[in-house]
Amino acid sequence: MTENFTDPWGKQHEVAFHWSPSVLGIIEGSFFYGYLITQVPGGFIAARSILLLVNYRLFGLAIGATSFLNLLMPVACYTGYGSAVVIQILQGLAQGVAYPSVHGMWRFWAPPLERTKLATTTFTGSYAGAVIGLPLSALMTSYVSWSAAFYFYGSCGCIWFLFWYFMTFEKPSIHPTISDAERNLIESKVGVISNVPLKFANVPWKSILTSKCVWAILVANFCRSWTFYLLLIHQLAYMEEVLHIEIHNSGFLAALPHIVMAIVVLLGGQLADYLRSQNILSTTTVRKLFNCGGFGLEGLFLIACAYVRRPGWAMTCLVLAVGFSGFAISGFNVNHLDIAPRYASILMGMSNGLGTFAGMICPMLTERLTKTYHESGWVTVLLTAGLIHFTGITFYGIFASGEQQPWAEPNKNTSPLKENNLPETLGKNSQSLLILARR
Repeated sequence: MTENFTDPWGKQHEVAFHWSPSVLGIIEGSFFYGYLITQVPGGFIAARSILLLVNYRLFGLAIGATSFLNLLMPVACYTGYGSAVVIQILQGLAQGVAYPSVHGMWRFWAPPLERTKLATTTFTGSYAGAVIGLPLSALMTSYVSWSAAFYFYGSCGCIWFLFWYFMTFEKPSIHPTISDAERNLIESKVGVISNVPLKFANVPWKSILTSKCVWAILVANFCRSWTFYLLLIHQLAYMEEVLHIEIHNSGFLAALPHIVMAIVVLLGGQLADYLRSQNILSTTTVRKLFNCGGFGLEGLFLIACAYVRRPGWAMTCLVLAVGFSGFAISGFNVNHLDIAPRYASILMGMSNGLGTFAGMICPMLTERLTKTYHESGWVTVLLTAGLIHFTGITFYGIFASGEQQPWAEPNKNTSPLKENNLPETLGKNSQSLLILARR
């Protein structure tokens, strides 16, 4: 919509909006201004689970509101880039509570030794969305119009919200169709969770902010978010400008890295929990191994991708880089539930908040480098992403932990949180059935 292109029928489409690279960077980055603001508040609200803002409803409202705003985006663009920025900020405000509320839900549904595979199954939705969204957006842009994707995804999200709102429940104890055997199985493994609403003053903020293992998660989230948003926003542009792949073909190729990552995330979650449940490796070792291994391989292949110009080899490096990063999701992205189950949604809000800075900085930096220096700018962009990952390896490898922290223990005024008091027989065949509907 900001460059001329020819559709598959040979029709020439002229530029719809004469926006400079800096304006494009502002529009693309404005989502994260709102997204940053609601991260920690969203985590706190999810932890409280009060009234209409219990964590599962909060998640549904976030997706529903974002989808509705998506329907307004084409009109906002024609009104002016300022209106587009406002819509993006509002979407960020709504979407900012989504991930924290997911961890708030898993508090009640995920037994300790099954957290990785259940949480990573949930997170796979983000990458599966890219698998479908990238090629479908390219097709709709080529065959229909640039605005078609906004209307399509917005409509799908609004329909999804109706199903989510009426078919999901916060915890097993209030699910109307779950069997007694399944409910007892889940609750016996999860343990007793306090029903006392969490108060702001009762959150151990000082301990959280001074905890090295918390900061290990925060830094890891920033590093992974940098590359995630880089590819989510600019991957199609990279394939057109550097690899010279046409837009109606690049969408399918752009989905390949995310297909591999979605598969690796699922397999990694299963493998991580197997290593833990069989006492082959400790939780701390598993988290560090998966996170640092995934980051290291991703960083190496991103650096290789910076210097490869043949489309086939470049795509191979890109697919391997993104694919191997899927192992890291079984590291830092579920680590919140290990170190502080009661405050997991708050920690997720904090880590996602820091990761949002990557989403704010990356689009503007990438637009400036690639539009000013063209192909050499892409080299700098990819090298930067690779080096950022090696920084994450160092910090997480030194400071991360998989053990529940002393400050995360419930105080004496609340019901005990006994998530680690598992039956001795828990082991090889402990597979709880998941009823909770997911994104």
